[in-house]
Amino acid sequence: LVLSVPAEVTVIPLDMEGTTPPVAFLKDILFPYVEENVKEYLQTQWEEEACQQEVRLWRKQAEEDAQYACWQMDLDRKTTALKQLQGHMWSSAFAAGRRKAEFFADVVPAVRKRREVQTKVYIYSPTSVEAKKLLFRHSMQGDILELVVGHFDTKIGHKVESESYRKIGDSIGYSTKNVLLLTDVTQEARAAEGAAVHAAVVVRPSNTGLTDDKTCYSLITFFSELYLPPST
Repeated sequence: LVLSVPAEVTVIPLDMEGTTPPVAFLKDILFPYVEENVKEYLQTQWEEEACQQEVRLWRKQAEEDAQYACWQMDLDRKTTALKQLQGHMWSSAFAAGRRKAEFFADVVPAVRKRREVQTKVYIYSPTSVEAKKLLFRHSMQGDILELVVGHFDTKIGHKVESESYRKIGDSIGYSTKNVLLLTDVTQEARAAEGAAVHAAVVVRPSNTGLTDDKTCYSLITFFSELYLPPST
């Protein structure tokens, strides 16, 4: 199966959870790490500006924040404050070698191939920019951060809002018709298409099945099924 993409596409924003790294890696390894260590983090990092910034975002006492962060993760909330907290805690874990980022096997070869034909690859997910960079710097394939041109998070807008994709196009200097979003979330694909962005839904074997009508979207299972004509 091959999905042919219009030749006008020169920019590809990739989703994270369930599209590039497996959902299980985040939910079974990284998220529990934060829940298990958030109290210690707040106690030991309380005087640091990064920690104070997170606390100010929540506007709560440190003891309340520990419970609040876990509550947000349980509900899979994607607030900026939570994502910043996760990013700072993961940073120390990656730096100490306690964690390595796991990506689907097809991701790195496909991104390398796109770079060879001058396609610009970005990452767009609710995970903070800092946390995304950590994953690419500390992957099981080594430091692959250079493969990604840039990163976007919820500061530019939520992924289920069409305006967010217009802002991305404006910020990188490309028309939305030059952009192809790859995501495993149909609501995000719909929002992107609402901004005249091309979109394909990545149906990974380990992900939850699609709830929307599959005939409404272009579907791929692996990045290798995506055919883009070489850039000129």
